[in-house]
Amino acid sequence: MPTEVVQIDQNTEDKRKILNRYRALLRSCAGKLDDADKKLIRKAFNVAMDAHKGVRRKSGEPYILHPLEVAIIVSREIGLGPTSIACALLHDVVEDSEYTLEDIERLFDKTIAKIIDGLTKISFVSDMDISVQAENFRKMLLTISDDIRVILIKLADRLHNMRTMDDMPAHKQLKIASETLYLYAPLAGRLGLYNIKTELEDLSLKYTEPEVYAEIERKLRETKADDTRYLTSFTERIRELLKNEGLDFTIKYRTKSIFSIRKKMRKQGIPFEEVYDKFAIRIILNSTPEREKADIWRVYSIITSRYKPSPERFRDWISAPKSNGYESLHTTVMGPDGHWIEVQIRSKRMDDIAERGYAAHWKYKEDASSDAHLEKLIEKIRQLLENPESNAVEFVNDFKTNLLSDEIFVFTPKGDLKRLPAGSTPLDFAFEIHTDIGLKTLGAKVNGKLVPLNYKLQSGDQVEIITSEKQKPKEEWLNHVVTSKARSKIKSSLREEKRILADQGREILSRKLSYIKIKPTEKVLNRMAQFFKLANTQELFYKVGSKIIDNEDIKEFAKEYNRGFMAYLRKKFGRSEPDETHIKKTVQTEEDPKILVFGQNDEKLEYRMGKCCNPVPGDSVFGFLSSGSGITVHRYDCPNAITLQSNYANRIIKARWVAEQSGNFTAVLVIKGIDTMGLVNKVTQIISNDMNVNIKAINISGDAGVFSGEITLIVADKMHLTKIIEKLKKVEGVTSVTRK
Repeated sequence: MPTEVVQIDQNTEDKRKILNRYRALLRSCAGKLDDADKKLIRKAFNVAMDAHKGVRRKSGEPYILHPLEVAIIVSREIGLGPTSIACALLHDVVEDSEYTLEDIERLFDKTIAKIIDGLTKISFVSDMDISVQAENFRKMLLTISDDIRVILIKLADRLHNMRTMDDMPAHKQLKIASETLYLYAPLAGRLGLYNIKTELEDLSLKYTEPEVYAEIERKLRETKADDTRYLTSFTERIRELLKNEGLDFTIKYRTKSIFSIRKKMRKQGIPFEEVYDKFAIRIILNSTPEREKADIWRVYSIITSRYKPSPERFRDWISAPKSNGYESLHTTVMGPDGHWIEVQIRSKRMDDIAERGYAAHWKYKEDASSDAHLEKLIEKIRQLLENPESNAVEFVNDFKTNLLSDEIFVFTPKGDLKRLPAGSTPLDFAFEIHTDIGLKTLGAKVNGKLVPLNYKLQSGDQVEIITSEKQKPKEEWLNHVVTSKARSKIKSSLREEKRILADQGREILSRKLSYIKIKPTEKVLNRMAQFFKLANTQELFYKVGSKIIDNEDIKEFAKEYNRGFMAYLRKKFGRSEPDETHIKKTVQTEEDPKILVFGQNDEKLEYRMGKCCNPVPGDSVFGFLSSGSGITVHRYDCPNAITLQSNYANRIIKARWVAEQSGNFTAVLVIKGIDTMGLVNKVTQIISNDMNVNIKAINISGDAGVFSGEITLIVADKMHLTKIIEKLKKVEGVTSVTRK
């Protein structure tokens, strides 16, 4: 295929759009390309044009505009080079056309073919219990350990898809947004692409909670003029202070993102008006590498001598950078008129890395592969991929917990720094040091004091592990760890221990049964496993080997066995004939009127309410189809909704309330406020007497003049619940009432 000219066979309007975006792509990397690079990009564009000829997006635009926009993001916003730009142009070619990976390798090279392979989705998974999304994510990460550019291009692809979702059906918008919020936004943050992370979060919120997004966006728009004036005035004062000290710098200012405002509102249970630190400024110093840290601390000293800082909001990523290489000093100061303002202080080099993550490291290092932060990330991904036990969903959840969560910094007794996911315990720390230390952990000291093995470590803790040669991992350890390395090693050790005990148990059981004149046939052993309510004979052997099933238990089985099979059935089921009363009761339940219908055809199906979110009539809900327990109904704002929508979009089913029928639905309210005399009595009186609602459980406790607690109610529907909440908010001393 010729590459000297760009080939466009479209109508005039399409041709104009495509040429404009192609020229924008070339402008985005102007000055960085030699003739060979330009030729590569032209060739990739021509192949993509041929592959997507005549294809249009839902919006009606030519499909080729999508890979062009992805390539522009890769170049302009992430800062990658010609190979990545070519791959961005080609990223959908194998998936959506007759071109194969072999064709790509023949037309280009092995590197480009391998990156495209990592970006190409698995087309079909036959097993309903396997998450297609999770399998695709794992496939992509198999390639990342060889070439980080796979994930960077995927993030650019996801960002453009999120920017152009308005023409998609609502259920697809929700699926893609949930997946983005669950995986891709945190991943962008882990790679240091904070601008992309912030935009992905905001766009995800736009589709997962459209009303909330629209309300915050409206309020930000209404206050924008005042906020801009305030920030301009404040930055001028800062600028004057720093100029007087002879510093070379630039200042940027902004309001917090919609997603971060929503996060704070939800976490603290406050309205938009009470989010006081909506402002942030960034001071970027033009300092030499030798002077940058000293200059940053100097700026910090100048600002905090004029404006009072909040000790709780100080973050030092200069002394201990984040694992993605992020370096910055953050403080929050009290500005004029009582407004809190976040101030970020960093050098130009640090700002480039904060904006473009690992891609910016390559600007400051001749060999990107030598980047220590990148090597550590890839090594952790390899460790996760090497776990043969995990299915794709477990892998994705492990990946999120171990690589996308917040980090803590802890120290060994000798002062070496170790990074662990937030929520890690001494056991996680022990396995991070060495597998043998983890397996032999007897106890732990944190800052010189003995602590339990499930103690949650904090940044700055110094941890000493006490070991014993006689110690072995216990099943309960799995509840005390969060890192995949610790979990995997504990499971492996328990499996081996279980196998040894099961082998011993098989021999012991065979000997004991033979002694009491029962031949240990497969049929007998299966019946014995049923007698002890065990899943299989391997569990039986293990329980015998570990002495959980002893001689008395075996004799008990022998008695039942010798009495005959009917006696065994009577013991197992408690009766020999079916209970007609039970059958009638079941039939009656089956005929109960439905108040939810499912799918496009509004089918009446069996379902149960999710205990995690307790939906009531009037809530926006969806059904989740599981292979074992039918349909479970969840609210769209359920804590598990994002995970389910992200990992199992193919098992989400539309649900709709069909009647405002009264019923008994459980709802949990979280109530907080100032502790006043008789407050609990007032609350219960409103619920029980005024609203005529049954209280199922109440747990309210006070401390130092404030109280918080939970009230579990039985309500008819959402409207009923809303009225209760509004009434409770009017009680003197109550500051917030929210639904759990």
